[in-house]
Amino acid sequence: MSKCRACREPAIIDLPRHNANFCDVHFRQLVRRQVEKAIDDFAMLRPGDRVLVAVSGGKDSLAAWDLLVELGYEADGFYVGLGIGEYSEASSEHAARFAHDRRLRLLTVDLRDEFGYDVPTASRATRRPACSSCGLSKRHLFDRAALDGGYDALVTGHNLDDEAAVLFGNTLRWDVDYLARQLPVLASRDGLPRKVKPLVRLTERETAAWCVVRGIDYAVDECPMSAGNRHLRYKEALNEIEAHSPGSKAAFYLNFLDNMAPLLADRRDASVATVGECTQCGSPTTGDRCAFCRLVETASQHEPVPVAMARRR
Repeated sequence: MSKCRACREPAIIDLPRHNANFCDVHFRQLVRRQVEKAIDDFAMLRPGDRVLVAVSGGKDSLAAWDLLVELGYEADGFYVGLGIGEYSEASSEHAARFAHDRRLRLLTVDLRDEFGYDVPTASRATRRPACSSCGLSKRHLFDRAALDGGYDALVTGHNLDDEAAVLFGNTLRWDVDYLARQLPVLASRDGLPRKVKPLVRLTERETAAWCVVRGIDYAVDECPMSAGNRHLRYKEALNEIEAHSPGSKAAFYLNFLDNMAPLLADRRDASVATVGECTQCGSPTTGDRCAFCRLVETASQHEPVPVAMARRR
């Protein structure tokens, strides 16, 4: 049986990128230190900040919420019902159970109830991939909830695997504007809240293990509408590299932040367009109406589409 590097007690997890094994106690310490380091290194949060966690019911968002509460932050959750059949039903149950068991505050909004559409219907109505309307809807609603609730920051559960995969895709295309904005902290501006990603130093496997040792029950299944998503393919490619060269993902992403992101600061500043307010909802936009309001108008007028039919587009 493998031994913990710190105390020589039986280990519960091996972490090749750290060239070490850890017991329950020291694995928890490692995870907390990685989150605290991310928060401190990138000046994500200050003591006493009120934060809103974008919750999906999956391992990463629930781990982020759990860790921030454990570190002493006042953290509420916000869940968006996407209307993706059994997947959304299960995700909602996991988020609600997590909040109930820990006596935390979970805010919720349902796309169908509040805006007259769901993600499968929006995908069919706009003739675009489901991930497009899903991402647009969540970003708008998370931003509005954080601002309307007076929170100091909006927290998302993006982990190291997520950020490395996005960086990989943006680098393959040399999408410099996106590369310039790929930071673990985005400052508040023009009616947008401060956004932070405290899990950027943790892999998916590590956040999953955190949930296991903390007794967090999370939604395991992938979204049924994400099949073919390039992001998943990029993750697979990076996992293959990581298997042969442990630590590659962390080096790729963290060295980008240290060495390349500062060189893109001028491009980042130049890409911030002058924005006005949406005439319908008041959100920042470069046109008369924001993309979310246009989506609501298009999707809410379409006949509801079952998940299975939307996947056959």
